[in-house]
Amino acid sequence: MKTFKKELKALKKQLSEPKRQTNQARQGGASKGSNFISAEEETFSFTDAMQGVTPLSQDKIEPDNRVELFKKSQQVKGNHLKHSKQLAASFDFSDMYQAALPQEGPMRFCQEGESTHILKQLRRGDYSPEMTLDLHGLTREMAKAELAALIHTARKELIDCVCVMHGFGQGVLKAALPHYLVQHPHVRAFHQAPLEYGGQAALLVLVDIPLQNNKR
Repeated sequence: MKTFKKELKALKKQLSEPKRQTNQARQGGASKGSNFISAEEETFSFTDAMQGVTPLSQDKIEPDNRVELFKKSQQVKGNHLKHSKQLAASFDFSDMYQAALPQEGPMRFCQEGESTHILKQLRRGDYSPEMTLDLHGLTREMAKAELAALIHTARKELIDCVCVMHGFGQGVLKAALPHYLVQHPHVRAFHQAPLEYGGQAALLVLVDIPLQNNKR
């Protein structure tokens, strides 16, 4: 009987030994803080942690190429329009051309086919200039560019009478201006300006403006 009890006691001790070792290991791990990792935790993976998580949808917006193409086309169109205006305003006045102009009396000119009566109207001041161009201090090339732009703008704004001030100075522009004006196809006539518009230092210019039906 005593032998049986000893064997039973030894068996219990043997069975309890693994449990005691496990408890000691857990207690030792707890004393080491976060350094303790159980066997169960070692087998835990990132994939397991992401179970049931819904992926985020793409929130990046791709640039619309059509918008960029439209901007570029508008820029090209704007540059083309600006270039067209420059071409429309430009006129190639020649310094070599010398018109047959009166040598006596006030400077005057009437385009072929126009009534000479408009010269009297310009002299009397029946036409009032709505635009004035001052050429003081400009070179010949600068004056030609400004003169072409003036006539272009006057026709665009339907202004038929403009005043061009050439001044006195050395008389370079005063002598060249009438020969420039004669060359332009949209100049109907010009005459030395009345005193109120500059007298001998200016010319009143009558411009051929387009009508709504493109007929004069």
